[in-house]
Amino acid sequence: MQIFKNPDKSEWNSLIQRAVFEKEKLDDVVLEIIENVRLNGDKALLDYSEKFDSVKLSNLTVTETEILEARRFIMNDLANAILLAKKNIEKFHAAQNVIEPSVETMPGVHCMRKNIPIEKVGLYIPGGSAPLFSTVLMLAVPAQLAGCSEIIICTPPDKNGNVHPAILRTAAICGVKKIFKVGGAQAIAAMTFGTETIPKVYKIFGPGNQFVTKAKEIVQQMGVAIDMPAGPSEVLVVADSTGVPEFVAADLLSQAEHGADSQAILLTDSLSFAEKTLKELSKQLSALPRKKIAEQALANSRCIILNSMEECFEFSNLYAPEHLIIASENAGDYVTKVRNAGSVFVGNYSCESAGDYASGTNHTLPTNGYARNYSGVSLDSFMKKISFQHISKQGINNIGKAIELMAETEELFGHKNAVSLRLKSILNV
Repeated sequence: MQIFKNPDKSEWNSLIQRAVFEKEKLDDVVLEIIENVRLNGDKALLDYSEKFDSVKLSNLTVTETEILEARRFIMNDLANAILLAKKNIEKFHAAQNVIEPSVETMPGVHCMRKNIPIEKVGLYIPGGSAPLFSTVLMLAVPAQLAGCSEIIICTPPDKNGNVHPAILRTAAICGVKKIFKVGGAQAIAAMTFGTETIPKVYKIFGPGNQFVTKAKEIVQQMGVAIDMPAGPSEVLVVADSTGVPEFVAADLLSQAEHGADSQAILLTDSLSFAEKTLKELSKQLSALPRKKIAEQALANSRCIILNSMEECFEFSNLYAPEHLIIASENAGDYVTKVRNAGSVFVGNYSCESAGDYASGTNHTLPTNGYARNYSGVSLDSFMKKISFQHISKQGINNIGKAIELMAETEELFGHKNAVSLRLKSILNV
């Protein structure tokens, strides 16, 4: 982990940079995959499974038998943990279902908005080095609550052509039965255009590596919506001297183990705290099963000592982290300083892992600085908000003259005439 002591603010923009794949090469590779899937459908998907996942598939669809068999591999304790998490996620997201009131903007002019579920949604579930069955909960639960009529899952198979049983069991618990063995940029393309096997959807959700993220960015220009740019995972911890070095070290490693392109940032105003945390980080790293992956991520991670907590939050808001942990006994005092973050964990016992799994908040969050202008996934993500208006004779009479004048000024006389005819009909009654 790189250490920086009181860097000048002129250096901050370079310090907020994430690890990136060579852009031109990434664009070319992903565009080629998308076009191949668009033209060749299932054949392209099967070819990519062999090329990228080292498995020769005869069928892309997860069968009912496979879903049922997955139950045998899931211990009761894990099933109960999934159910507990599902209950909390449902409770948190159900509370977001706010029915907006009808507003009478003027006498006779009634306006309202109504939530309408997006009919067809595709959920991308990473399953490469780590089978993220928790993402099934984070996406399928709000999709079901919203009332989406068709929900599909795409997730990469292992080298034996199987999907991890925890993903299948969680999908079954969430009521999702359409599951397909395809990952990477090719899965995003398949859900965008549809293939002989995989249906086309209207919106795609889910995190992924840089190839998945790039594919989502590209296909949203091709008629499908996406939740947000959600690429390699990242955490930023702001800690003062009342933080717990062991806890903070564990939080940094919990993100570093996600992947080699993940990033962990520690900001503190205490050199002593930084030294204790880095010592603990080295200790915990040595016992981590995914040590090699974490080491690669930590090579692009940073410990930055700044002059004050005020500066720490200024830097944090510039970085705009996916996950922000405030490690302090006085964490509540700092909450108002947060401007840009995907999800915030307040206090020494609010570990980021809680949000990843079972507290109830959603873990599908904007990364790479997109927390400056994107929110994480919520119930609203699975809905469209359609506006309605009902205008009576009194209403059109009250606003008609203003509309005529505005339309005439814009030289849109058809617009003016649509109002004028109605006003004349009222006068003739």
